Amino acid sequence: MIVILGPTASGKTNLASMLACDLQGEVISADSRQVYKNMNIGTGKDLDQYIVKGRRIPYHLIDIMEPEDEFNLFEFQVRFYEIFRDLASKKIVPVLAGGTGLYIESVLVGYDMPHAPVDEEFRNNLNRKTKDELQEILLKLKPSMHNRTDMEDAGRLIRAIEIETARSIKNQDQRKIPRIDALVFGIKLERPVLRQRIKIRLEERLKHGMVEEVANLHSSGLSWERLESFGLEYRFISQYLQNKITFEEMKKGLNTAIGQFAKRQETWFRRMEKKGIVINWFSPGDYPLLRERAIEFLR
Repeated sequence: MIVILGPTASGKTNLASMLACDLQGEVISADSRQVYKNMNIGTGKDLDQYIVKGRRIPYHLIDIMEPEDEFNLFEFQVRFYEIFRDLASKKIVPVLAGGTGLYIESVLVGYDMPHAPVDEEFRNNLNRKTKDELQEILLKLKPSMHNRTDMEDAGRLIRAIEIETARSIKNQDQRKIPRIDALVFGIKLERPVLRQRIKIRLEERLKHGMVEEVANLHSSGLSWERLESFGLEYRFISQYLQNKITFEEMKKGLNTAIGQFAKRQETWFRRMEKKGIVINWFSPGDYPLLRERAIEFLR
C-alpha cells in the first residue's frame, strides 16, 4: 500500500489521485469527516480532483454515513480492512490518503480494536448520566485519552465507553488483520506557506457556499449541537448562524483554528515517526520523484 499523509490544505487529494491514476490504483480516504454525506465543502472532499487525465479515480470511505450517525476508529478499521482485502485480491494498489493520523496509524501499526456492538440497554443507563459522570467513567476505563473530542460530545462519550468496556472483557475473539507493507509519504510545507494556503482555501470555500451548506444541514434536521461536534468549519459557522459571533469573527477565528489544527496534525505525524513509522517527506512539487519511488517499491 502507498500512504500519502499531510496537514490540512497541503494537497493530499490531488497527489493521491494522480498517483492512483499512474498506478492504476484506487484511493482510500483516511478522513474522519469526509465519511459523512452532504458535508462536502466544509470537509474539503474536492471530488473533482478524483478526475485525472479524463478518468475518474475510484475512491472509498467517502459519503458512506449520514451526519446524524456516529463513525469511529473501530468502524474505520473494519471498513478499511474489507476494502484493502478486496483490492489486494484484484491486484489493485490502494493509496491511503488523509490527515487523520489516528486512522492512518491504526492500520499501519495494527491497533487491536475490540468488537463493541451497540447495546441499547447499556446506552439507556448511560443516557441518564450527566456529561461529567460520563467523562469520569471513560477516564477510569482509559486514563490516557488521545482524542479529546470524545470528551465533549455525549454521543461520542457513550460510544467510547462501549468500546473501552468491550476492550476490558478478557478472552475476546481476536480479529485477523492483514499484514500490510506500506510506503508512507508525507507532504511537507513551510509553516508560512501552509498558513497562506489555509487562508486562500477558506476564502474559496466561503465563496462557494460553505455557510449555506451548514445552514442546509441544520434545516434538514441536524441540531446545532451535532453540527458543532464536527469541529472547525461546522462549529464556527454554526455559532455565526446562531448569531453568537459576527461573520468577521467567524472567519478570523476559523482561520486561526484551522492553523492550530494543522499544527496538531504535524505533531501527530512526528509522534508516528517516534513510534518507528518511516515517513518519506517531500514537497508537493516533487511528484515525479514520489511516483518513481512508489513504482520501485511496488516492483
